[in-house]
Amino acid sequence: MAWINDNFLKLSAGYLFPEIARRVNVFCNSNPELAKRVIRCGIGDVTEPLPEVAVTALREGVEDLASRERFQGYGPPTGHDFVRAAIAQSMFRERGVDIADGEIFLSDGSKPDASHFLELLGSGNVIAVPDPVYPVYVDTNVMAGNTGAMVNGRYQGLVYLDATAENGFVPQPPSQPVDVAYLCSPNNPTGSAMNRAALTHWVNWALSNDALILFDAAYEAFVRESDMPRSIFEIPGAKKCAVEFRSFSKNGGFTGLRCGFTVVPKELTGRARDGKRVPFHDLWSRRWSTCSNGVSWPVQKAVAALCTPQGQKQMTALCDFYLANAAILRNAIAAQGLQVWGGQNAPYVWLKCPTGLSSWDAVDLLLREAQLVTTPGAGFGNCGEGFLRVSAFNSRANVQEAGRRLAFLTTSASKR
Repeated sequence: MAWINDNFLKLSAGYLFPEIARRVNVFCNSNPELAKRVIRCGIGDVTEPLPEVAVTALREGVEDLASRERFQGYGPPTGHDFVRAAIAQSMFRERGVDIADGEIFLSDGSKPDASHFLELLGSGNVIAVPDPVYPVYVDTNVMAGNTGAMVNGRYQGLVYLDATAENGFVPQPPSQPVDVAYLCSPNNPTGSAMNRAALTHWVNWALSNDALILFDAAYEAFVRESDMPRSIFEIPGAKKCAVEFRSFSKNGGFTGLRCGFTVVPKELTGRARDGKRVPFHDLWSRRWSTCSNGVSWPVQKAVAALCTPQGQKQMTALCDFYLANAAILRNAIAAQGLQVWGGQNAPYVWLKCPTGLSSWDAVDLLLREAQLVTTPGAGFGNCGEGFLRVSAFNSRANVQEAGRRLAFLTTSASKR
């Protein structure tokens, strides 16, 4: 008999986004005449074509594989040296952040990296997560056995850090002892971004408490304000207490190609049971050499192309497009007299539901009355109840129409 991992049985019934997809499918199947009107502003999936430099590089990569002379087989598990060097130079050193080529580890995305990094951590760590939070941080810790059962919407054993309108949806460091803390800035789902003072406070806390910060910077390319760090490594001392997850999904449109990377500084260490300090860099390298054969050659060539000056310009233009979409949504929501956050340094808009309307009720109302798909704040944690996340990843025409359809929130609520 094969014994299962009982920790999976602690998970809530379904992952958030498949549940939204299920509800949309039920609605479309029951209302075929309205199905064509559905606009999806729920899941954060990109819609615009890949940057031209990436398309050209992908074609060249495929042609390489069609040629005996240029053929590429297995590559280094952590990424080809020229790609790691291009990332470290264009995304860090040119911005004044001292990251070495060998501290970059390519993967198929920041979501799996945030999951895989738990393999390096032993049992007994006290884990802190913001609330609301990207569900992957919580669910993967449940799977890894770092929690107890869920009670009143929260897993026993986790330390939850409330992010509310009162603190600008930027959680404060915990007052109790914690070994590992997740941070995401710009934040998914709230769209908030941490300024330099706030992130410095977190780094100083981690250094003082010998804690590890798992920093998700998947949306850093959307930051436009100079006081908002795009990397935690802009903060002095962060290389001794943090790893950083990055993604090409949103800035390069790679949701269908899959590529991201993790920055693991060589000076970052954890403590073994015998008391010795062990570099996480060595463990992460060992993990990848065992568990992966790396990212495909055409995709790595496309990543290197994005790191060129022309590629950087095209990625910025792509992010600017989605930020303009976010501004349209934000203005449309504010025009309805609803409280709204995000959408300025992030592609997500976070709004307060009308009084008396729960998150899931608001999602169902907009789907039923306006054929507009959104994401319930409650799906990101207890502190998300009463809020909605609206994604700016869509065509300009769809976003403009979505802005008009959001009016159903207030008109329908007034009839209740």
